[in-house]
Amino acid sequence: MKRNNTLPTLTKAEEEVMQIIWQLGRCMVKDVIDKLGDPEMPHSTISSVVRILEKKGFVDHKAYGKTHEYFPIIAKDAYAQHGVTSLLDKYFSGSPKQLVSFLVQSKDMDLKELNDLLKILDDPKK
Repeated sequence: MKRNNTLPTLTKAEEEVMQIIWQLGRCMVKDVIDKLGDPEMPHSTISSVVRILEKKGFVDHKAYGKTHEYFPIIAKDAYAQHGVTSLLDKYFSGSPKQLVSFLVQSKDMDLKELNDLLKILDDPKK
């Protein structure tokens, strides 16, 4: 597995907002607040989180006067890959085999799932 440790880590709040931005694509802070479903959430709080995401290189913006439209510049798949790589490095000596073994032994993966995984490995085009 190719190692890519160049992405910064996101806090829980940052990741929650980033998940929404990935889902929406291009959006305003108001759109993120609407998607969070918490009408009590202060605009300034979410705006601060989005600006942090911009500083960390996850989003960029286009300005329309005082209004900013934000959009992701790091793909969700790239961040997922980074997370899996980090998990492997921290807990499984960088070995996908150790991770799968752990999942099977801890009963988090049943035989059908393991068999499906083996089929994917046999034919990666699927």
